[in-house]
Amino acid sequence: MQTYNKGGNSLSSIFIKGTGVYLPELVISNDDFSKIVETSDEWITTRTGIKQRYLSKGEPTWSMSSKSGMSAIKNSGLSPSDIDLIIHTSVTPDYYTPSMSCVVQGKIGAVNAACIDINVACAGFVYALDMAKHYLLNPDIKNILIISTENLSKIVDYTDRSTCVLFGDASASCVVNKSDSFYGGCFKTEGEGAKHIFARVHPSGNVFSEGIDPRDSDDFGAGNDNIMYMDGKEVYKFAIRVIPIAIKDACKKAGILLADLDYIICHQANIRIIETASSNLGISMDKFYINLDKYGNTSSASIPLCIDELNKSGTLKKGDKVCAVGFGAGLTYGAVVFEWK
Repeated sequence: MQTYNKGGNSLSSIFIKGTGVYLPELVISNDDFSKIVETSDEWITTRTGIKQRYLSKGEPTWSMSSKSGMSAIKNSGLSPSDIDLIIHTSVTPDYYTPSMSCVVQGKIGAVNAACIDINVACAGFVYALDMAKHYLLNPDIKNILIISTENLSKIVDYTDRSTCVLFGDASASCVVNKSDSFYGGCFKTEGEGAKHIFARVHPSGNVFSEGIDPRDSDDFGAGNDNIMYMDGKEVYKFAIRVIPIAIKDACKKAGILLADLDYIICHQANIRIIETASSNLGISMDKFYINLDKYGNTSSASIPLCIDELNKSGTLKKGDKVCAVGFGAGLTYGAVVFEWK
């Protein structure tokens, strides 16, 4: 097992100054899926907790990102030129190169921002929060824009009834500043499980190659080019095992108890995963924020979607202790604990 583990209690933490969201116009209900695959609203709802999801009609990832990013900047009371760094998370970028963050920087006029893209799948947003925390130690960086955008509909297999009903498209962003409150982070990877969720890019080869298929040399096996494959049972077992580990570790490093948490914002993959995590931790479901029914699984966008709703509804209060925990392809997982300011 390869492990990356950083984070700890310190006087350097994060302050989420503003949030923003962009959702495509197309809303697909469970009943809509019953018209294309053998399924039903009852089957989807009882097994996943999902009732509907938003899907792009072909809108590019960078466009969705630009709109949610600008929304977060406006919500923070800043202008694009105030942004010093953009961190963009996605498994569905529009290009191999340039990066989504560079395209967005140009589109929104964030002329002073450096740009980074990361692909940590559904754990991408919590990894980006931790990256932001460390970059904010640099006195030249004051405002960081994190954008998490997923256009999953372009890699979903809509003939596979077990997976196609799960995913939605969305973009959610936040502007992050430095705080002097507590902070804890846990970040780990189990790369031997990478074969359980994947979508291949175009196969390797060139005009001088001998036509060797790279799929012959890996152990991923099933799955077609450019389409997502997921072993749901293995991912479920992984998720229910690692969520408690990540939350406990992050709390320990932040110097707080599990019981001190006011809100747990878990990656919105499946209601049964969250319910099992709640039971295993001995924490009431009342502390877990859920909006899975409205959006489905939006990968790295799911946690900031929750944060935007909590922020704009006024639900989060100053001093609330928040834990965000993500898990997904890689297999990766991570959690951060911070104070709402």
